[in-house]
Amino acid sequence: MRAMQVTTYHAPLSLRDIPRPSPAPGQVLLKNHAVGLNFADTLLIEGSYQEKPPLPFTLGMEVCGTVSDLGDEVENLSIGQRVAVFAGTGGLAEYGLYDAQTCVPIPDAMPEVEAAAFLIAYGTSHVALDYKARLQPGERLLVLGASGGIGLSAVELGKLMGAEVIAVARNADKLAVAKAAGADHLIDSSLEDIRERVKALGGADVVYDPVGGAQFKAALRASNPDARLIPLGFASGEIPQIPANILLVKNLTVIGYYWGGYAKTNPRIISDSFRQLFSWYGAGQLHPHVSHVLPLERANEGLELLRQRKSTGKVVVTI
Repeated sequence: MRAMQVTTYHAPLSLRDIPRPSPAPGQVLLKNHAVGLNFADTLLIEGSYQEKPPLPFTLGMEVCGTVSDLGDEVENLSIGQRVAVFAGTGGLAEYGLYDAQTCVPIPDAMPEVEAAAFLIAYGTSHVALDYKARLQPGERLLVLGASGGIGLSAVELGKLMGAEVIAVARNADKLAVAKAAGADHLIDSSLEDIRERVKALGGADVVYDPVGGAQFKAALRASNPDARLIPLGFASGEIPQIPANILLVKNLTVIGYYWGGYAKTNPRIISDSFRQLFSWYGAGQLHPHVSHVLPLERANEGLELLRQRKSTGKVVVTI
C-alpha cells in the first residue's frame, strides 16, 4: 500500500510502498479515506513533538475511514462501518491499524472530509472550554489564532455555549472566517494592540491560546479578575514564562491542558465530549470549515500551508 512517511527529520514526507498490516486482537484495519492535517504533524516531522515515534513512521493523526478487517475480541464495530479516529500516526496511507476502542462511528450524513476535520479541532476545544475552563453563558471568551483549525472551532463552540467571543487573527480574510463562525468582536493582530482592544471590550474571562509568545502576554494582562487561561499550543514558537505576581494580584488560573493525554488517563472525558459534539453536529449547529482538500501525494503541500499559515480551519488529505 502507499504511505506518506517520515523517513528522516527536518525533511519532506516520502511516498513509499509498504506492506498492508493485519489487525491484532483489539485492533481494526481501516481503509483510510480522509486525513485532517494538524500543526502537531509539523512538529512530528521536526522531532520536536511531545511524542516521538521511531523512524520511519507514517504521518497522520486524524482519520476517517471504513472498517476493512477486525482483530479478535472486537465487538463494538463491524466491517463496512464508517468511523473516525484520533490515531497519533498512521493516517496518511491507504490502510491503517487502530485500537478499536478509539474508533468513533460517525453520523450517516457526515461527509468523510468533514469527519477528518472534526475530532481534534472540536474535541480539543470542547473539553478545554467545557471540562477545563467551565465557560459560562455571558462570559467573554478571547480566542487567539482564531482562524486556525482549533481556534476556529473554539470560536464556534464558545458562541454556541453562550459566550461573547473575541477573535484574534492576522488579516481581514482570516477574521472574516472567524466572524462567519460566530465571533462578536474581531482583532487584527498585525495591526492592533491586543491588550488595549480586549480591555476596551471589557476584558477576558476565559483565554483560549494555541499561539503563545507575545499574544499570551497581552492576553494575560487583558484578563479580568478570576479569569481562566488555557495555553494549549505555541504556534508562535515561543513558550511564555508566566509571572506569578500577575496571577496573584488578579486571582488568575492558568490551566495545563493536553487533550490527547486523556485518551490514556481518562478516555471517558473524550467519549462524553464526542457524544455532545456529534449531537450538535446532527442538529446542524456545528459546521467544520475546510479550506484545502489535497490528494495523498500532495500531503507535503498541505503541511506547508500550515507552516506558512495560509490555510483557515482545516487542511484535509483524501486517499
